[in-house]
Amino acid sequence: MSQEFSRIITLLRKERRITQKEAAAQLGISQALLSHYEKGIRECGLDFVVRVADFYGVSCDYLLGRSADRSGLTLKVEDLPGPESSKDGIYRGSLLPTLNKKLIANSLNILFDKLNRCPNKGLVGEISGYLMLAVYRMFRLLYTANAKNAPVLFSLPENLSTGYADAGMARAAANVKAILSGQEIGLGEPVRDVSAFAMTTESLSQDYPLYATSLLNLIKASELRMKGSDTEKH
Repeated sequence: MSQEFSRIITLLRKERRITQKEAAAQLGISQALLSHYEKGIRECGLDFVVRVADFYGVSCDYLLGRSADRSGLTLKVEDLPGPESSKDGIYRGSLLPTLNKKLIANSLNILFDKLNRCPNKGLVGEISGYLMLAVYRMFRLLYTANAKNAPVLFSLPENLSTGYADAGMARAAANVKAILSGQEIGLGEPVRDVSAFAMTTESLSQDYPLYATSLLNLIKASELRMKGSDTEKH
């Protein structure tokens, strides 16, 4: 059984806010055995996988980490909606850039909708600034790769831009963390109530039926990249 199984059954139990003892009783096993499954110490049989899937209302593929979507949906680029601003809602181009563009755009829809539910100028400004700097860095790398492109598009010298962008992104991330923790940092009122950001995989799928699959796959792809795995596979 994969490590993903241990992580996901723990996540599902905690999202439902039940104890190991309560979950074990519902699943017909001892708490000690469930603890071993959640820690990855022991492997379970396929009958238990099916039992867990039925109990939490998810697919076996999701439990085993084969799909990032609770339903077990296999991601296909044509099934993902494009952002509202794209002409006629259709992206043109090769499969991988199209897929990744949709994953990012759809995930941003969720991110900014969550921000809209807890309107805070400082929080919106810092998160937006972080994302803008990330796009700026990647666009500048592409632009400057061709020596024929006029470097005067950018006012900041190339030898400074990378370090300044890194610093700006780090500062924005630190500010976001401070604002969310209720700390006063001179960017308006901090966030005192984070209840608007309460989420589970189930609530995300219910609240954002068009976009949740994109976000969950983006999370999975990002963590594969961080672990140094092959990110060409989604």
